[in-house]
Order: sequence, then C-alpha cells, then structure tokens
Amino acid sequence: MSALKILVIPGSLRTGSLNAKLAAAAAQELVRAGAEVTRISLGDFPLPIYDGDLQTRSGVPKNAVNLKRMIGAHHGVLIVTPEYNSSLPPLLKNAIDWVSRVQDAHETRGQVFRERAFAIAAASAGRLGGTRCLAALRLVLSACHATVVPDQLALSFADQAYDDMDRLKHPGDIEALDAMVRQLIDVSQRMM
Repeated sequence: MSALKILVIPGSLRTGSLNAKLAAAAAQELVRAGAEVTRISLGDFPLPIYDGDLQTRSGVPKNAVNLKRMIGAHHGVLIVTPEYNSSLPPLLKNAIDWVSRVQDAHETRGQVFRERAFAIAAASAGRLGGTRCLAALRLVLSACHATVVPDQLALSFADQAYDDMDRLKHPGDIEALDAMVRQLIDVSQRMM
C-alpha cells in the first residue's frame, strides 16, 4: 500500500495566525502517526472572487486548477480555519467555491471532494474556539459531497494553548487533536 498522504490547509494568511499555528501542530501529529504531510498556504493560490460570469468569459483560473490537483494528490485533507462573523473566512470559502468548479477530463465536477476524507479544525482566542465556523464549513463541504470525519477540533483560548515549543499543553486539547488525526487517517486509509 502506498504511503498515506494528507494535505493540511490553514484558512488564514495572517502573520502569527492561531490557525496556522494549529495547522503546524496538527501536521506534526499527522507525521508522528505515520502520514506523509504537505502543508500549503492559500496565498500560493491567489484567486479572484468567484463570479459565474468571469468563469463563463475566462474559464476556471489556473490557480483553482492547481489547488484542485494539489487536493487530488492527497488521500485526506485537514482544513484549519479562523472564524469570521460566526462563519468561514472569504479566503477559504472562495477557494472551495472555485475548486468545486474544476472538472478535469474523465471526471465529474467536484469529484475531488467525493474521493477523499476531510477533517476540520479551528482556533480562536475566544471561548467557543471557532465552533460556529466549523458548523458552516462542515455544511459547505457536505454540500460538495465530501466525507467529513465526525471528530473535529475547536481550540478555545488558543492564544494560551501552547507551550514554549509550540506544542499544545492542555490534555483535553491534545486528546481532541489526537482523536481527529486518528479518525482522518483511518477514514482516509479506508477510502484509498
């Protein structure tokens, strides 16, 4: 069996992002669990705001095709996202909207979502840890017919959640991360 490949996508470009920090911690845990991990930045795939007229005139942007193919080269995907106004940030929603429009030869539109497992996580300095965003993200991914694993991580008080080595320090957070990682790996292996 080939090595299990997991793609980690932080939904934030902000310097010092709590979500990029959580994505890094999750990537380390995935590697410890035996996965081959690629972590990307959505900043490397700049996209215009989704517009059906733009798509009709110019087609799907090359960066949407590249991002779709990056997702397609992995067995599972972990998305770690901030919460903006109780929902997902425009950067992430726009990337999903464009990727859902990419259709390579010999596949159906959105096939990249249906053929791999997704896990979702959020980090926030607040008490809710991004739970409202995770509900919205789960809904969007489900609408794309993605398999989203049940375990998720909403990291509350994320600005105080790490030790000096940027490792999670609270047992409950560590357990939640481990459970999500194990479930993503298990479901991804079954879908290979």
